[in-house]
Amino acid sequence: MKKILTILFIIIVLTACSSEENHYNYKFNGEGEYWRAKYSFSGIEKWGDKGGKITYSNENGEEFVLTYKGSFKEISSIKTLNYSYETSAGGGGSTREFDKPPTEVTFKSRGRSENGAKVNEDEVVQVNVKWDDFEESFELHKKSK
Repeated sequence: MKKILTILFIIIVLTACSSEENHYNYKFNGEGEYWRAKYSFSGIEKWGDKGGKITYSNENGEEFVLTYKGSFKEISSIKTLNYSYETSAGGGGSTREFDKPPTEVTFKSRGRSENGAKVNEDEVVQVNVKWDDFEESFELHKKSK
């Protein structure tokens, strides 16, 4: 009888401390006439049970990559670049001022968060790019596998 009670107690303790992890890695891409972009959102969700209460936490990472589609020579006279992206969980972006011609046609931004909002797998990401007197907007969609 003691063995049965011990096994039952161990099962109850293990069940009370159980947890589940969900990993996700979403990739979106799209382009306009002058620019193309890729957005990646990945992370882990942790669900658990602590003393009869459901617990939840998450850790997310994101990367946004913006690339000029034309030649390097075409972008060499740029003075200001401002880009932004918007998701249901928030957004990001950057403003760059160039005293000298840019040395690249690809611009990146990254971020990490804990217990923040999560981007949906089927979402549409809105991108806005302004460079000098020009402006372009386009959407990013989930990358097909």
